[in-house]
Amino acid sequence: MNRFHGLTLSKRRLLATLAILAIAPPLSLHAQSASPPVVSSATRTIIVASTTSTQDSGLFEHILPIFTAKTGITVRVIAQGTGQALDTARRGDADVAFVHARSQEEKFVADGFGVARRPVMYNDFVLIGPASDPAGIKGTKDIAIALKAISDKNLPFVSRGDRSGTHAAELNLWKLASVNLDAVKGPWYREIGQGMGAALNTAGASEAYVLADRGTWLGFKNRQNLAIIVEGDKRLFNQYGVILVDPKRHPHVKAADGKAFIDWLTGADGQKAISDYKIGGEQLFFPNAGAGGV
Repeated sequence: MNRFHGLTLSKRRLLATLAILAIAPPLSLHAQSASPPVVSSATRTIIVASTTSTQDSGLFEHILPIFTAKTGITVRVIAQGTGQALDTARRGDADVAFVHARSQEEKFVADGFGVARRPVMYNDFVLIGPASDPAGIKGTKDIAIALKAISDKNLPFVSRGDRSGTHAAELNLWKLASVNLDAVKGPWYREIGQGMGAALNTAGASEAYVLADRGTWLGFKNRQNLAIIVEGDKRLFNQYGVILVDPKRHPHVKAADGKAFIDWLTGADGQKAISDYKIGGEQLFFPNAGAGGV
């Protein structure tokens, strides 16, 4: 006869539980005294809202690992046109703005969104177009004459149309050429609302002219039938500046680490890193923080 026969259900359950406890191994002293896992401290990270040219040219891929190795601070880049990058910083969604449209940068600071604007580096814009050059402007050093010829012949031109620093420079150059875009633009003038890489791809596919920064052009792989048509006009100068987002406006801004990035970028180590970045032996950006920049 089963020894549990005749016992109530509750008593049988109790005996079964005691039996399980009797054969289960006791908790080890180590298990009873184990400490909770150690959680590492958060990585120091800042967000930089930057123009697309610093990203598309490969500059950030070159300099940011050097900065992180030096400081332990990682940088997450939001690459946009300058106008959009400043909007991102204006909302407090970035700690630093690194852009290239001085008038917009100065307004950003004057409106109380940035602590100060500091010059970093420069390069220049170049007019890119079909190697066949239907406008007949290749080799000229006068960007105004070149743009006027494109407009007069209604030749395809791709504009970024994205409020970037390059777009702002382009619009200013049309004015210098005495071309009223509102009056003359038609199907020949295509605004795409995208970054420099997309504009170059579109120009290549449509045999069009386009204004580009030299850094992005040198790093651009899909050149198709495009070539530099106009360069060397002093009005094609392209200055970059960096601004710390004001922590008084946005208290969550990582001001100390953001300032560390700016100080490094405009200091000897950062300026050397910028100068050292080359493609095919050609320097893409020229540091000028120490010289006061513009």
